[in-house]
Amino acid sequence: MAKRLSTDWDARIGRRLKLRDLRILFAVMRAGSMAKAAAQLGITQPAISQAVGDLEAALGVRLLDRGPRGVTTTLFGDVLLKRGAEAFDALKQGVREIEYLADPGSGEVWVGASESYIAGGYLSAIVASLARQYPRIVVHISEANTAALEFQELRARKVDLMLGRISGEIRDDDLRVEPLYDEAIVVGAGRSHRFARRRKLEIAELADESWILAPPNTVVRDLVGSAFGASKMEPPRLSVTTYSMQLRMQLLATGGYVSPVPASLLHYNAERWSLCALPVALGKPLPVVVVTLKERTLSPVAALFIDHARTVTKELRRISR
Repeated sequence: MAKRLSTDWDARIGRRLKLRDLRILFAVMRAGSMAKAAAQLGITQPAISQAVGDLEAALGVRLLDRGPRGVTTTLFGDVLLKRGAEAFDALKQGVREIEYLADPGSGEVWVGASESYIAGGYLSAIVASLARQYPRIVVHISEANTAALEFQELRARKVDLMLGRISGEIRDDDLRVEPLYDEAIVVGAGRSHRFARRRKLEIAELADESWILAPPNTVVRDLVGSAFGASKMEPPRLSVTTYSMQLRMQLLATGGYVSPVPASLLHYNAERWSLCALPVALGKPLPVVVVTLKERTLSPVAALFIDHARTVTKELRRISR
């Protein structure tokens, strides 16, 4: 049986399955129609139809269902798109490795992280550490919410890794999770805030302050609600909602607001923005992790980025001790 499958692959599929045809199939699915895909790729619609037809003939199955409103993938098409994306990604990773070997110290890495890390603090320290040793490496950072535990950007291979807080245990078999450290969420304020010099503070005393919080149904906002709930109080008075840590720091610096922020963000930005942490607890620290795909080989640059994340983590741990 194995010999027949091997012969069948080489004669019927291996010689006829073309990367160009797969690329065209992906374009058709993204566009939703052959006409739109043809316009995007700058080729004729008959060429599109021919490429899809060649794929279907090579595999012996229908990949697309054609209808008046466009095209949709069949069950077979879904499988080919998934595995084809993995094949293209493996080739891309191979090219990246070759480029790195040909020119050590250069390359690119794609990182998904939440806004609280993009704005400053832990992530900025990692990027700076990497840049000091490898100034020609380019780091691409995109917004991705690790706390939601979905990791869509990682599975779609839009990023090499995701970095950030998580709200629970990750049980997905296709993911590799490396815990880095546990991050305390503290109540930040400007040093001119009326409570800035207090050594002891009850959460109830902050109920009437002007709070800056993330939108509803986010981990840290729920953490604030739970802290007040533990004191049998309603959530605090809301003044501003935003994901932006940059905006939070600017508002906190005025001395008129309080906000939950990662402890690392205060560590790296307290002097610059004249901020402090108020002496009040907001629950247990949240794990910060780096997540990658198990079946995807990391590029050399992505591995370097993770190494520098470990280095920065050791420094944070030393400071916290």
